Amino acid sequence: MSRIGYFGPQGTFTEQAVRQLADPERNELVPFDSIPAVVAAVRSGDVARGCVPVENSVEGAVPATMDALALGGPVVAVAEHVLPVQFTLLAKPGMKLDDIKTVASHPHGLAQVREWLDNNLPKATAIATNSTSGAARDVLAGTFDAAISAPVAALHYPLAELATGLGDVKDAKTRFLLLAKPGILPAPTGADRTSLVAVTTNEVGALSNVLHELALRDINLTRLEARPTREEFGTYRFYLDVEGHVAEHRIGDALAALHRRCLEVRFLGSYPRTEHKPDVVRAPSTDADFESASAWLGAVRRGEIA
Repeated sequence: MSRIGYFGPQGTFTEQAVRQLADPERNELVPFDSIPAVVAAVRSGDVARGCVPVENSVEGAVPATMDALALGGPVVAVAEHVLPVQFTLLAKPGMKLDDIKTVASHPHGLAQVREWLDNNLPKATAIATNSTSGAARDVLAGTFDAAISAPVAALHYPLAELATGLGDVKDAKTRFLLLAKPGILPAPTGADRTSLVAVTTNEVGALSNVLHELALRDINLTRLEARPTREEFGTYRFYLDVEGHVAEHRIGDALAALHRRCLEVRFLGSYPRTEHKPDVVRAPSTDADFESASAWLGAVRRGEIA
């Protein structure tokens, strides 16, 4: 049985995600108090894998995950899961909507049900907590009247569901990564994602040059985020997700080009995409095109072609 860490406590959306990425019957799921703690446990070998949120379709990127992946020893993503985000309103048994004076949740949770709260609990005071699950635990302790939580919280806390399927944005989703120490990568599936961090020089056109290397090889960029390097004002780390696997010639060729252009490139993994929609790779960027060009160049260098 392997130990799989996740950003806790119990009853969060991260627990829901890790249950999709690692069979809870065959693995020990271990909650950690923070995202950096999960990543540190993967680096130290305290856990075999670690699950953390990386981005939300409503609130955007998760800065703590971005910083933890970019700083310290390397870790790589080996899988992802995109989880639809719908909340549940939990309260002590016997509590009714009209009885609720305080409702607690993580700030992201409150932001995603603000309209519902205004319409259904207009007199209740919204209070931010460290996690959606922590809010449920506080309701059980009597600190608050109700909690906006992940549905999985009901597995851990004896509270009543007063409403479920909540969310102002019905298609809201959060993407989670399963992290591991660097090693053998997941095999290409034809529907993969590659993640990396690049630090560019602070000069005109530096980011444009990075994007050009991708476009030149017909690589689809699915995510671009920036975070300060914390070293010098105006310098940033760029987080990029692209469709494709590093085992493909076009992806490997692009990463090698970025390594030449950038001050630093950190590979964060190649792994299957949740949606499993096959990549569309056209000439002249297929593996066959790269192999043909490499064979031709080899022949030229050997003097076999005039």
